[in-house]
Amino acid sequence: MTDYAALLPALGLLARKAGAAILEVYRSDFEVRNKEDASPVTEADLKAEAIILAGLAALTPDIPVVSEEAAAAGARFDVSQGRFWLVDPLDGTKEFVAKNGEFTVNIGLIDNGVPVVGALFAPVPDRLFLAAPGRATVEDRGAPPRPISVRPRPEAGMVVLSSRSHRDSERFDTFIAPLPVAELRHSGSSLKFALVAAGEADLYPRFGRTMEWDTAAGHAILRAAGGCMTLPDGSPLLYGKDGFLNPPVVAWGAPQPCRILQDAE
Repeated sequence: MTDYAALLPALGLLARKAGAAILEVYRSDFEVRNKEDASPVTEADLKAEAIILAGLAALTPDIPVVSEEAAAAGARFDVSQGRFWLVDPLDGTKEFVAKNGEFTVNIGLIDNGVPVVGALFAPVPDRLFLAAPGRATVEDRGAPPRPISVRPRPEAGMVVLSSRSHRDSERFDTFIAPLPVAELRHSGSSLKFALVAAGEADLYPRFGRTMEWDTAAGHAILRAAGGCMTLPDGSPLLYGKDGFLNPPVVAWGAPQPCRILQDAE
């Protein structure tokens, strides 16, 4: 059995190195251009991706890497061996451009369709989340890592997270309507997955478009912290799909979301 936890120290350093390069651009007068799908890209995306690709090539030379900007440039990936990295070097580019600090570095490892290792770094608040099977931690502003886990559903109702820039309001509202919701919070990037994993929120339904590199790191962290990520009907979200496009997903701070869905009916 692979010792995935052994990858975490190097992976954390790599995420921090990419985050430092992102912050250098963030604090400058950077240029924004649009990719073919009209999504924005900056020098920070490209610098962070170059750092991560070089680091993963040194760390795990036999494991292929699927990365967002390489895919946007037309690269083709062979993930038939079952293990591969998914990299979003700068998730939340719209938030980066808006300079609201809500963006992350995402690195996730997939094994036979399942995310098993995750590193998610938010450079502005300086929060680093790392996970391997049975182990999920956060480092806040350079403090020693502390374990995180999902929390029981609060009796007063759930804290539900919503995307700031990519929300399908009608489907989102319909999904949460029958659920016991105490508070709705809006924020950007995949940090929302980690907040559910850390027990700082309870639910994040995502009906806007996502790619596998958007969710892999957060999914691995959520799984290791005792939660799960599923499709809206409770069925599992798997990786290695053609084109790496996800259907709508829901991040749950509970290991048995189907029970919550049944209770809501």
